[in-house]
Amino acid sequence: MSIFDEISELVQKGKVKDIAGAVKGALDGGASAQQILDDGLLAGMAILGEKFKNNEVFVPEVLLAAKALNEGTALLKEKLVAEDVKPLGKVVIGTVEGDLHDIGKNLVKLMMEGIGFEVFDLGADVSADEIVAAVKENNADIVALSALLTTTMGQQGVVVKALEAAGLRDQVKVMVGGAPITEKFCKDIGADCYTVDAAAAAEAAKSLVGA
Repeated sequence: MSIFDEISELVQKGKVKDIAGAVKGALDGGASAQQILDDGLLAGMAILGEKFKNNEVFVPEVLLAAKALNEGTALLKEKLVAEDVKPLGKVVIGTVEGDLHDIGKNLVKLMMEGIGFEVFDLGADVSADEIVAAVKENNADIVALSALLTTTMGQQGVVVKALEAAGLRDQVKVMVGGAPITEKFCKDIGADCYTVDAAAAAEAAKSLVGA
């Protein structure tokens, strides 16, 4: 088993305590930070994402894997900057105003980070103005909006209009999700993409920045 396969497996198993030693070992062995990130850490998270999509693993395993991933990425941070490694894209994510649910949003964040996005998480109950400000500040490529209530889902449309009013709509793709959201609703409010779960959202985000 290569050191990259080992790192990938440690991520999948959520072995937070063992990941640092493996990453340091790979660096000492002459591997680049980019290679460790792509072939080890992110490869492991991608496999886990696929398993999550197929209901072979569940939320607790994903959370542990994300911890391991973050531990490994933190060790590589300086070297990634030195190697000028760029993220896949920048995502501003949040649950819309009036809605305090964040479990689904947190999973989407983990899955997006797990395939190489830089994610700015605004939390829950986030106003359209806060989202617009974060898009400007971070030069985001994607806005990902969550809503779990039929009473708050309309706020996703408010955000789309706020981005249009700020002259930012052309620069960002808007993704929407949550229990009451449908493909039709996504189209009706002028968003770009609706997905049913976190793993699908991460893959869709990848397609959006590749397009």
